[in-house]
Amino acid sequence: MQFGRTYEEFTVGDVYRHWPGKTVTEYDDHLFCLLTMNHHPLHLDTNYAERTTDFGRNVVVGNYIYSLLLGMSVPDVSGKAIANLEIESLRHVAPTFHGDTIYGETTVLDKTPSKSKPDRGVVHVETKGYKQDGTLVCVFRRKVMVPTATYIKERGGEQPGRPTLGED
Repeated sequence: MQFGRTYEEFTVGDVYRHWPGKTVTEYDDHLFCLLTMNHHPLHLDTNYAERTTDFGRNVVVGNYIYSLLLGMSVPDVSGKAIANLEIESLRHVAPTFHGDTIYGETTVLDKTPSKSKPDRGVVHVETKGYKQDGTLVCVFRRKVMVPTATYIKERGGEQPGRPTLGED
């Protein structure tokens, strides 16, 4: 399985469709809210959401959807990253509800070789998240510093820190 890309493997205009999708459960949403101390009743209190909001039900916290999409993109985009440099923009376009399934895709917008270190470059990407019905729910752009093939080779290959298992 591919886990990220080197600088040379990115082509401006390429689109990576992340698989599989993830069905968001009430438990996922509540756990994320509790871990991040987001106690807004829109996300946690069904009675409140049904009686006082335009949605009539709980809305999944948007930063969970962003985090989910970011995670989905790692095998295609940043699995070999040296650093995530910038989240340029983040837009929550439509609500996500418990039971919705999220799918993501990332488009390569640009790539620039490093001016100070020739063994890396910066890739600019846009990731979009969609619900099962095709509704766009989240869009973000980020810049990722990725290694060149030379960087990988000079540091022992693809997985230099991976232990050899089953050998005595």
